[in-house]
Amino acid sequence: MALNKVQRRAKIKRRIRKKIFGTNELPRLSVFRSNKQIYAQLIDDLTGKTIVSAGSLKEKVNKEGNKTNQATAVGKLIAEKAQKAGISSAVFDRNGYLYHGRVKSLADAAREGGLNF
Repeated sequence: MALNKVQRRAKIKRRIRKKIFGTNELPRLSVFRSNKQIYAQLIDDLTGKTIVSAGSLKEKVNKEGNKTNQATAVGKLIAEKAQKAGISSAVFDRNGYLYHGRVKSLADAAREGGLNF
């Protein structure tokens, strides 16, 4: 049976989340990508709480340019907020998306900002 796009992504997401788990010392950097915006959050899975979050909608992200540039700005912002919270490393959760385009640019910018994963 052929899977549609949503079912395929959910299947990939389950496969990834079996292996990835975030703690308070090593949180999970989860990325959500919608058609217009991109969001990232550092999550402690032991308590189920979000430690730090950033997104292209609510933050002062440059609305000029394309969505890849916005993802880069969100990556820098999440790394900056993580440094303020005392977090230097995380586990990357691409959330079922391909590591390509906006997801890759967010991850690269977070690494440049000082977040290790």
